[in-house]
Amino acid sequence: MNKAIYITTNEPHSGKSAITLGMMSMLIGKATKVGYFRPIIEDTEDDKIDSHIQTVIDYFKLEIPYDDAYAITKSRLIKEKNNGNIDSVIDLIIEKYKKLEDQFDFVLVEGTSFSGEGTAIELDINVLIAKNLGIPVTIVGSGENKTHEELIDTLSLTYNTFNDKDVDVLAIIANKVNADDREIIKVKLKNNFPETTLTYDIPVVKSLDSPTFKEIVKELDGKLLFGEKNINNQVESFSVGAMQLRNYLQHITEKGLVITPGDRADIILGALQANQSINYPSISGIILTGGIIPEDTIMKLIEGLSDIVPIASVEDGTYLIANKIGAIKSKIYADNIKKIETSIQVFQKHVNLEELSEKLVTFEVDGITPRMFQYNLLKQARKQRKHIVLPEGNDDRILVAIARLQEMDVVDLTVIGSRKEIEKRAAELKINLDYSKLNIVLPNESLDYENYSETYYELRKEKNVTLAMAQDLMEDVSYYGTMMVYKGHADGMVSGAAHTTQHTILPALQFVKTKPDCKIVSSVFFMCLENRVSVFGDCAINPNPTAEQLAEIAISSAESSIAFGIEPKIAMLSYSSGTSGKGDDVDKVRNATEIVRLKRPDLKIEGPIQYDAAVDMTVGKSKLPNSEVAGQASVLIFPDLNTGNNTYKAVQRETGALAIGPMLQGLNKPVNDLSRGCTIDDIINTVIITAIQAQSI
Repeated sequence: MNKAIYITTNEPHSGKSAITLGMMSMLIGKATKVGYFRPIIEDTEDDKIDSHIQTVIDYFKLEIPYDDAYAITKSRLIKEKNNGNIDSVIDLIIEKYKKLEDQFDFVLVEGTSFSGEGTAIELDINVLIAKNLGIPVTIVGSGENKTHEELIDTLSLTYNTFNDKDVDVLAIIANKVNADDREIIKVKLKNNFPETTLTYDIPVVKSLDSPTFKEIVKELDGKLLFGEKNINNQVESFSVGAMQLRNYLQHITEKGLVITPGDRADIILGALQANQSINYPSISGIILTGGIIPEDTIMKLIEGLSDIVPIASVEDGTYLIANKIGAIKSKIYADNIKKIETSIQVFQKHVNLEELSEKLVTFEVDGITPRMFQYNLLKQARKQRKHIVLPEGNDDRILVAIARLQEMDVVDLTVIGSRKEIEKRAAELKINLDYSKLNIVLPNESLDYENYSETYYELRKEKNVTLAMAQDLMEDVSYYGTMMVYKGHADGMVSGAAHTTQHTILPALQFVKTKPDCKIVSSVFFMCLENRVSVFGDCAINPNPTAEQLAEIAISSAESSIAFGIEPKIAMLSYSSGTSGKGDDVDKVRNATEIVRLKRPDLKIEGPIQYDAAVDMTVGKSKLPNSEVAGQASVLIFPDLNTGNNTYKAVQRETGALAIGPMLQGLNKPVNDLSRGCTIDDIINTVIITAIQAQSI
């Protein structure tokens, strides 16, 4: 079930803030607890709080601390991007968003406003954020000062930018549309966007598009002299009072702003009198220019008037002030209840609330993004802290990984090796290890050495193992580390950076052994592709599995997929799809598929199926049109080790995908193997998934 919506635009002054208010009002009527989040906010003067966040939190009485409602300011975003740290920004945004997601039934996420510095990168940043949060978007575009074609082109550009990156566009809103153009725009929206995307048009509303007197005074850094009670008056036009009063009176308009030098008492008093007269329009306020305050007698006269319109003084000259006022765009503040309520009413009137809310709630998120997957791994590992042993303390990569894991504070660690040598090498590499939180053990000097040797002897004496042989083997770091796991002195082991796969898993096969319902040990890689995470199995252990073994690998891989938050849709890969192929190899895959269906009818599975038909929707539907897996497989089972190992490496190298694993499955306790070419990130990720595996033991 979808738990969030991302509201975005690709231009300034689109009315996105008003749409947010309308959407929030709708959501609060449908969900028990609704949260609000802005990943990126504009920089504010003197570190004041963002006015739009304050408006949403205050009006809807949201129980969200201000600092939790946003992630980063735009200036810091630009700095981090220029320094090549955009990944860390995305990680921060994910962390802050997930905190709110855990607290609320639904979260409304609002994108950037396309104002100030950095507008050139904002669309791409919004796409990146929505993609990594894994939530659908609603696009808002403004019809103000645009032809029909220009408005549709703007919306199409934004839609295509999100769609090309596999971000789902749930709805498109053409905002601020001229009332006379609405029917034409309505038709063009239907014709230019898919039926699955909801489209709405909202007419321009003068009261929402016009700034208040308060906004104008704030933008001009003016000083309010009178009329604080009416400071939220809407300003729909303005005129300069520079001519004689008898001529100026005919230029006064309804909700108009009077701009005049502060020494023009005739214009000031005349405008105030006209405002009281039923023969003239009502003005919204008066701006006095030149930094001139009316003389005391005039001020006293004004003070005596009732229900006075707001009057403010500004420093700049009349001409400059008029130009500045013409450039001011309307904003919505927390204390302007009338404008907030108007925004909500307009949204409710022109948007099909039942249709939109139904779409929001029933929308199914397809898959999980790589960064969200990695965030979820870390979060899951922290839920129940586990102890992992790393036998290869003489490998530099292991020492660096330990330092980073300590910074992440996610697991307890034991490293096997000489304390003296580890401390010396860490100092040489300038690695800061917290030795108070790191257990370092050398097997033959350990207090557990004799006990471990005797335990191994008892377990293996029927295999002609003597106590002396057991003692020799317990000096081997892989045997010692595995025995720590067997005895419960560690929850899992990660090895293989400096040892072969056989060296790593042989001790586990000898005495940790497989689960009662598993006959073989197999492996999976979590392949973090650009827009999804796929599970590849088995790419590391079994050279040429039988149909029965292949079926077991598929079931184990599906269970691993579920354990790590990925819905399993299993593709049993072969060189042919469906019933077209013949031969021993394809028959093995076909038989394995049937075994899985018999044993686990609850699992979605397709096989035999080719790789392209498994992952590409167009190819999948053309080859297997009735399949619920074709084109959307998340668990891909390879027919043999040769195919699997080569494919995962090809995908990893050609696409730049992150391959997390291999993670061994089928053992009673988690022991995982690294490749000898592993990176530090590989070690860290494998330690984390091992800790998660241990939580279910």
